[in-house]
Amino acid sequence: MINTNTLARPYAKAAFEFASAAQQADAWLNMLSLSAAAVQTPAVAQQLVNPALTDEQKVNVLAQICAGHIDASFSNFLRSLGSNDRLSLLPVVREQFAVLKAEAERALDVEVESAFELNAEQLQTLAAALSKRLDRTVQPKPVVNPALIGGVVIRAGDLVIDGSVRGKLNKLAEALKS
Repeated sequence: MINTNTLARPYAKAAFEFASAAQQADAWLNMLSLSAAAVQTPAVAQQLVNPALTDEQKVNVLAQICAGHIDASFSNFLRSLGSNDRLSLLPVVREQFAVLKAEAERALDVEVESAFELNAEQLQTLAAALSKRLDRTVQPKPVVNPALIGGVVIRAGDLVIDGSVRGKLNKLAEALKS
């Protein structure tokens, strides 16, 4: 079975290249988000697998739901997906598009997990330090986890920086066991 990421990748890449060339990446991300949310609703998902509907009818169902929020070029994109029976991939296409957009903007969403809620100044200081270290614009996403006891755990893509008390206690326990 082919992975949905593999199937969605060429569509996401083509959409991103088109949107970037037209300087419409933000608008396309919004249109992708709307259409992805629509195909995830049970009623629309059921229509997409209805064998009585043609590909064009399935596209029209989605286009009607998104009417007023999508432009002609995005409608053509939906037709391309529909003609290849790929409308159900829209959520994956949206995610991959967002990643491509973030890479192009040299932006990175960073999860900042802390034992207590961080204030805006702390998040800003942390974001500035991470931006300098990672050479990217950093958007911190705070998460509160009291189990950390203190400190923070930072997750930026594959990079994990564990500065939590819980992490240090775990390292100490491992050192004592060996």
